[in-house]
Order: sequence, then structure tokens, then C-alpha cells
Amino acid sequence: MGYSNLGKQFIGGVWRDGKSEKQMPNINPYNDEVITTFQIASVADIDDAYQAAYKAKLEWDKVNPYKKRDILEKAVTYIEANEEEITSIIVQELGGTHLKAAFEIGLVKNMIKEAATFPLRMEGKILPSTEDGKENRLYRIPAGVVGVISPFNFPFFLSMKSVAPALGAGNGVVLKPHEDSPITGGTLIGKIFEEAGIPKGLLNVVVTDIKEIGDAFVEHPIPRIISFTGSTKVGSYIGQLAVKNYKKPLLELGGNSAFIVLEDADIDYAVQAATFSRFTHQGQICMSANRILVQKTIYQEFVDKYKEKISTLTTGDPSDPQTIIGPVINDRQAETLRELIAKGIEQGAVPLVHGNIKGRMVEPTVLIDVKPDMVVAQEELFGPVVCIMPFETEEEGIDIANDTRFGLSGAIHTSNLERGVEMAKKVQTGMIHVNDVTINDEPIVAFGGEKQSGLGRLNGEWSLDEFTTMKWISVNYGQRKFPY
Repeated sequence: MGYSNLGKQFIGGVWRDGKSEKQMPNINPYNDEVITTFQIASVADIDDAYQAAYKAKLEWDKVNPYKKRDILEKAVTYIEANEEEITSIIVQELGGTHLKAAFEIGLVKNMIKEAATFPLRMEGKILPSTEDGKENRLYRIPAGVVGVISPFNFPFFLSMKSVAPALGAGNGVVLKPHEDSPITGGTLIGKIFEEAGIPKGLLNVVVTDIKEIGDAFVEHPIPRIISFTGSTKVGSYIGQLAVKNYKKPLLELGGNSAFIVLEDADIDYAVQAATFSRFTHQGQICMSANRILVQKTIYQEFVDKYKEKISTLTTGDPSDPQTIIGPVINDRQAETLRELIAKGIEQGAVPLVHGNIKGRMVEPTVLIDVKPDMVVAQEELFGPVVCIMPFETEEEGIDIANDTRFGLSGAIHTSNLERGVEMAKKVQTGMIHVNDVTINDEPIVAFGGEKQSGLGRLNGEWSLDEFTTMKWISVNYGQRKFPY
């Protein structure tokens, strides 16, 4: 496969440079090596990509559903044959560890396998009518063309989470990956589906930056849906811009997940789950546990064991299979974390563990005795930084968990499962998990957030609904009588 083949735009089934005069180096965040350099896409390239997707979608309409299924399944076969090289790309482009790469690749394969069933699930309905001799038919049809904007943290999966279902549901797609993950979140996916045999132009990948294209990707008249995964601030803007241009926005945005540990929990297990929930991929996951809420009767025991567990986490070169925590994606992320930690300590949080920040290498930091109104408890901590907060009663725990503008994921640990479920119902999130981690995503289960964590639901039947529309065609077998 090779990086050299993936450093181009993929438009209309052709690998080529963008028409902009600007270049964008793709940097390894661990050692600053240049992986490849892109000639970025211009507004004209965006138009070319959408036009190609529109035309190819008409060709895709004619492909037998079983053939479509076979093509999508071939994408999985291609990934399996190239897992070692894909792992290398994730390590070098994202600073992802081998553990993270295996986790992400597994999610991607499951998502494509589910999307491969969509061509055979484009079911309609026949409904009765208030009029004699009339039949109402509802046809499930593709939305048309979908624009996908993906983030840098789990770009292979979070791009595929929209791309594969959109293709499976019969749409054309234009994908714009994040500038920090143009291969893993973009051209790699173009290569996979090219090898699988989709029509030329059905999937296009444009690598560019906002300074070059402005709002053109969202405002273009062709796409009917804009699927965005990223920060709440940017998502709010994109959602408003999409609606202004009569497009449906699908938004998977930030989180501030609470990991709640009740006094009857298995503390050792909760410590392990809380560690995984925070430090997987350096904490750069929207579902990561930003706040660990621990009932006061077990607070000190939990804190002591958590500190001991954190001391075992290895930070360093992500290409080393033993590394647990690699670099954050860019300097801006590292500096934001530095500022948030400093602000938290200034407001009274106590650093149980205070890791060093050197360049993009951010060692674990654990802040205890955090109050709900502190900035570190209110903002998303997109890195290896976590808050531990005590609470007395269940009601107080729920109040603290809900004291955020976000509502994506969460977890509750207790030996009484139904107690956990009843408590989970009161936490204002789209997803929450009893005796598990906050980081969960399964191909057939509804995924999405509440409040400022997003709009819409993806996975399984929900993705099928989001990427299709229902068209009403009525048939009158007789003749209607008119009043005039």
C-alpha cells in the first residue's frame, strides 16, 4: 500500500494533487518526521468531488443489492490482508499505540460488516388510505450524496462510521478528514473502497484546510446530509450552516463523561475500568471519562489504588508495543492541557499525580478534591488528565454527573445491577454503562449524545434511517371523486 500512494486527493476515482498552490505536510506527532506532503484541495476540487459522487451514485443505483453487499465485504477482506501496514499508519500518523490500533481496526471491520447488510434492508411499506381504491407505498431510498467531516482521534473508525453506512444505504460520499489525520481518516479509506470495487467517483476524499475552502464543503448544493464528528464549538457552527442550506446535520460532538463509583462497587475492578476509560489513546476519545465520581465512604481507598494503577502506565514511543500512552496529536492540544491543569490547581484542585508535559508528550495528571464548578470539571479534557470528585448520596452523584453542558457517555459501578440501571436512567446522557467502561461502541446499538454532545443516532438501523429517506408514492386504482 505505502504512504506514497496515499498522499494525494482521491477525486472521481483518480489519485491526483489538489488544485491549490498550498502544501500541507503530514507530521508524525511523536518524532516530527514528515510522513508525506499533500497538495491541498481547492474549492474547485470540492466541486469536482461532489459532482463525481452525484454521477457515480446514479451508477450505484443500478448495482444489484447482493453485488453491493459483496463489494462492501471485500473492503473487510482488504483490511484483514493489510492490518500490519494499517497499524503502522495509525502509530505513525496519530501517535496511536499498538493497543489502540488493534482496537480501532476491530471497530472498523465490524462497522463495515454491518453496513454490508444495508443494501438488503432497503425495505418499504404499503399502508392503507382514507380514500377508497387507493394504496400508499413508502419507499426507502438513498438520501443522495453525504458529506463527511471526521476528527483526528479515531479517524479510521469515525470516518468509516459514516462512510460505510452511507455507501451501504446507496449514497455517494465526499470525505474531508482532519488535517492531522489525512491518511488514516481519509485516503486510506479511499484506497480500501477502490480495491473493493466501488464505482469510480462514488467515494471521494479531499484533503484540505478551512483557510483554503471556507464553508464550501458544507454549503455546496449537492450534499443532502453533512455528518460531522468533532468539537462542540465547530459542530454548532457546521450544524447551523447545514440547516441554513437545507441539509440534515448529523453531529457527534464533545463529551464530559462521568464515571460513577458507588460504595458497594468492586473497587479493584472499578479502578481498572476507570483507568481504561481515561487513558486509552491518551484520553483523546469523546467518550473518555473526564470526571471520576466516588462515594465518600470508599473515596480514599479508591484514590490510593487509582494512584498506584496510574504509576504503572508507560509513556513514550507509540511504536513500542509496551507503550500505553503516546503523544497527543499536536502542540495546540498539549498547550490546552497545560493551561487547564494550571487553572484547575489555581482554583483549588489538588494534583494527586502531576505529570510532565514535554512537547506533545503529556504524562498522566490526576486532580483530586475537584469541585463541580471548576473549569477542569466543566471542560472536556482531551488528553491524559482526569478529575476525581467525592459525593455522599446517590442524588448528589446524579446532580454532579448532570452538571455539564455535555451528555455523551458515562459509567456506573455497583454490585447491585438494577440500582445501577435506575441511577443510569437519571443521568442525562445518550449512553451509559453499568459495570463497564465509558468507551463503548457497537455496530448495531444506537450511538449518540444529548445536550451539546450531538444530534442524531448512528449504528445499525439508526444509521440506515439517517442515511436514507422515505418517499411516499400513492396509487389510485380507481377514480377519485372531486367536489367540483
